[in-house]
Amino acid sequence: MPARNAAFAEESAEVEVLFAEGENWGGISKRIKSSLEKLNSSGDVMKEAAGSGYSSTSTSQIVLSNIDKLLAACEKIRKPLESKSDEEKIIRGGPTAVGLKDYLASLQRISRSLSQMTATKLRVNQEAINGVSDLISQGNMQLQALFGSILEEDAQKIEPLHYITKQLPFPTIQQHKASDLGSIDSFVSSTAARSASFSQREPNTMKIYPEIRGTYIAESLQNLATASVSTSKKKNPDELYRRGTSGIGTYASGMEGIFLAEFSNISAIFARDEWGPVFESTARKVLAEFTKTLREINIVIQTSFTRDCFLSYEIIDIVGNLSYQLDSKTGQLKPQLSDAVRPVRETAKSSFSELLEDIRRRINTMQLFPTDGAAVPFTTEVITRLQILTSYSQPVSSLLASVGSGNWNSSSTSVASTTSLPTIDSLANGTQLLAHYAFDTIDTLLTSLDARARTLLKARSLIGIFLANNIAVIDRMIRSSDLSSILDPKHPANRLDIWRKRGAGAYLDSWREPCSVLMDVQYTNRGARPPSGNHGVIDSAAVIKGLSNKDKDSIKEKFKSFNTRFDELMARHKELAMEREVKGAVAADIQRMVEPMYARFWDRYHEIDKGKGKYVRYDKGSMGSQLSSLG
Repeated sequence: MPARNAAFAEESAEVEVLFAEGENWGGISKRIKSSLEKLNSSGDVMKEAAGSGYSSTSTSQIVLSNIDKLLAACEKIRKPLESKSDEEKIIRGGPTAVGLKDYLASLQRISRSLSQMTATKLRVNQEAINGVSDLISQGNMQLQALFGSILEEDAQKIEPLHYITKQLPFPTIQQHKASDLGSIDSFVSSTAARSASFSQREPNTMKIYPEIRGTYIAESLQNLATASVSTSKKKNPDELYRRGTSGIGTYASGMEGIFLAEFSNISAIFARDEWGPVFESTARKVLAEFTKTLREINIVIQTSFTRDCFLSYEIIDIVGNLSYQLDSKTGQLKPQLSDAVRPVRETAKSSFSELLEDIRRRINTMQLFPTDGAAVPFTTEVITRLQILTSYSQPVSSLLASVGSGNWNSSSTSVASTTSLPTIDSLANGTQLLAHYAFDTIDTLLTSLDARARTLLKARSLIGIFLANNIAVIDRMIRSSDLSSILDPKHPANRLDIWRKRGAGAYLDSWREPCSVLMDVQYTNRGARPPSGNHGVIDSAAVIKGLSNKDKDSIKEKFKSFNTRFDELMARHKELAMEREVKGAVAADIQRMVEPMYARFWDRYHEIDKGKGKYVRYDKGSMGSQLSSLG
């Protein structure tokens, strides 16, 4: 029992110890809990403090970044300003002081600085931007002054004839100078240069070049322009203009040579898109003088229209070739040259009807025609006109096409006026059109000569030989010139054969009169056929024997009448002036008509005077000789 109590007491003591320790652990737990609460509270405070410090650090980083950017911007501002002071010394010194290459490099550097300052868009930069812009403007002005001075070095006028006659190329600007001029133009025309705020009224390279070089070309060509007008005025106003008499061809050659040389200069100096405008501006002063020269020559042509109209064709031909050459090699000036030649072209178009009217007018005012039937000199002049006309076949064909087929006729009085001619639209080409006009000219000439001859010559036979002579002159002049290749005998407007037959017929009519005298009447119902001798030869004595006294007297009278008229015609024929071709052709026609008639009559009746020659003056042999002598 006591052992049990001792064990219980020991266990009770242990329990008490355990309770005491538990109470101690409870206190410790409370203290730990209290400490945790304090720790949590301190953690919140620390958390709040740490968050505030982090936020302040981020803000500081942003501020520092902005400061760096500001410093960089300031550096950008500073550097151009520093470069401005460096470049200003070069630019204000001018390109001749430092050399063009270094001068342009300085301008390009400061132009880049201007672009950088403009890109910042800072208001504080505006004053600096204005200063740099003024500096670039000054640099541009100095470059343009240098541009002009380089051009002036080669702007002394030249003598074009030296290069034309010796077939030398016209001078161009030296290569190194052209290179410098091109460098200047490249900068002045650049975007940077144009963006600088300098006055638009100030000159630039595209204005300076035409002013200086245009004056140089105009002064160089001035003597040729003056000579073109003076050489277009003939010393003898009655002469027809001859190709090449005027100096307009040399003037055009000079223009072509000097223009092509100038286009070569422009191509070496300016950008491709500037070639056309600069070339046109450079040529403007020259073209104005050329237009003025053509107007003055046009007045000269109109003063002596029918003799100098050929100069208008030559001018059209020359200017057309000039226009083609310049347009094919430069692509420029074709419209300007067309405008320049327009007054001359209008004059040339009106010349065709005026030439025809001149033929009518001059023939109608003629007071005398040759009494021997010779051709008038005016016929030679008219065909000479046509010969000259054909030497300008290309411009003339073009002009005739613009006039229109047949529109050159102011009146229609041709010998074949009832014949309907095809229009030029159906005549195909320019050669046929030129032939049409030439045939109309010839027809107008012969029609007018025929009408006037009826008044002045009256005698039909004389009119016939007169027309034949003029036609012979026309034929000969056609065959001996380029007209022969143009005037196709089968051309529908060709009426020469009609006129040729008319002239020959009118003259031969006078020879038909004595032939008609040789006509006799034979009656087949009055006895036997007249006896013939050997080989069918008529026995004239037997024929005469069978005639009544009245018939014999009639035969005698016929021989007398024939002899008288034949002798008159022979004498008159020999008095007439005949072209070689006319004389031969007419003599042959007369012989074919007269000789057979006389031979027949002589065979039958030559025994009427028994060989005494009182009535029968010519035997067949002598008649043949007489007729042969006509040719």
